[in-house]
Amino acid sequence: MAEAVVRELRASFTAGRTRPVEWRAAQLTALVRMIEEKEADISAALQADLAKPHMESYLHEISLAKASCKFSLKGMKSWTKPEKVPSAITTFPSTAQIVPEPLGVVLIISAWNYPFLLSIDPVIGAIAAGNAVVLKPSEIAPATSSLFAKLLPEYVDNSCIKVVEGGVDETTDLLEQKWDKIFYTGNGTIGRIVMTAAAKHLTPVALELGGKCPVIVDSDVDLHVAVKRIAVGKWGCNNGQACIAPDYIITTKSFAPELVDSLKRVIKRFYGEDPLQSADLSRIVNSKHFNRLTSLVEDKKVADKIVYGGQTDEKQLKIAPTLLLDVPLDTALMTGEIFGPYLPIVTVEKIEDSIDFINSKTKPLAAYLFTKNKKLQDNFVTNVPAGGMLVNDVALHLTNPHLPFGGVGESGMGSYHGKFSFDCFTHKKAVLIRGFGGEATARYPPYTQEKQKILRGLINGSFIALILALLGFPREKR
Repeated sequence: MAEAVVRELRASFTAGRTRPVEWRAAQLTALVRMIEEKEADISAALQADLAKPHMESYLHEISLAKASCKFSLKGMKSWTKPEKVPSAITTFPSTAQIVPEPLGVVLIISAWNYPFLLSIDPVIGAIAAGNAVVLKPSEIAPATSSLFAKLLPEYVDNSCIKVVEGGVDETTDLLEQKWDKIFYTGNGTIGRIVMTAAAKHLTPVALELGGKCPVIVDSDVDLHVAVKRIAVGKWGCNNGQACIAPDYIITTKSFAPELVDSLKRVIKRFYGEDPLQSADLSRIVNSKHFNRLTSLVEDKKVADKIVYGGQTDEKQLKIAPTLLLDVPLDTALMTGEIFGPYLPIVTVEKIEDSIDFINSKTKPLAAYLFTKNKKLQDNFVTNVPAGGMLVNDVALHLTNPHLPFGGVGESGMGSYHGKFSFDCFTHKKAVLIRGFGGEATARYPPYTQEKQKILRGLINGSFIALILALLGFPREKR
């Protein structure tokens, strides 16, 4: 099946269907219409897959997807134009330009935690760049996957944009095909499988992965504001099932009790005395992930460090917001990405020590700092390697379409959002155009000392050498 899908899409791409800007604009306009007309269906699918509150579905997925379409529609005409660049003296006279061209037929494999946005956003970039696209939604979010399979053919050109549903077998089949780019969102384990498959065809990849995103909290902050922002960035983002959600906090030993008390108050205010009954808290996606998360705190060394929360309801697949203080660093909770509602707090003697702590780990997808200290802020921005970072808030950097979103090291490679999505699926073709004038005989054999002198002068930017070359020195024997 996958082979037939790729064959059909490659025929459409080769025929030039996806190249006209008008075609691209028509597809993106149709996607805007789909999002507007089917908002209730999209929200219902997200509720079915994750018990995601409608407010979260709209703010974090539906509105961002619509904004992404509109941003691409607005900028696409200028993005697709050749970019004139200076010519070198060695090619005078000539004109040089960079021509953006679509890569071809691309595969997008999406994730389950933001199953609508993380599927449609890269598709928007691929369409804007003029590619034919296969979207493989995550089978772990079956309602949203099914919705894509139903809706996309109704709104976009099905000869160039297709949805393939399924699990491991279907994904494996897709990965065996030759693509012009593979875009994968998910975890590092599958990312390595994707990269291995891509290597067989020398296919370029973009990997949007994750990691343990740290939050440094200084003692000089407006604590109430800081804690609200951390809480909504952790539990208000899919109950911690987000690649950019805070994975752990670092603060000083002396400030930790005050920070914990403030977090307790805010969690209680946001989700009530019994968070498991809150309609504003997403559930864990499935039993497998529920069991994975609960196993992280079964170890007595970890369970004893819970200072708030920890309640679970296996029937509802819900886990309450949970705070832990000074969990042993060699436990599974502290060595792997949590991707759930647990928020450990690591304490250090001095806040400056937090940067060394972060840098002793793999590079995170996002890093956060809450402080009023400009020196600490500058140190953080300069010395913490991360996919992206945000000072005095959480997660909001991904809403700015002028900023690239992507990882570094084990948190991923490649970036997208806004024009970066267009660039992700585009080849920048170098084009140099010359006429038949400006013939420099010095470039042709036989290579004499006189010719070498002129050529060296040209390479070093000598105006005299240029004049001599243009005048045809040394004279060519005919």
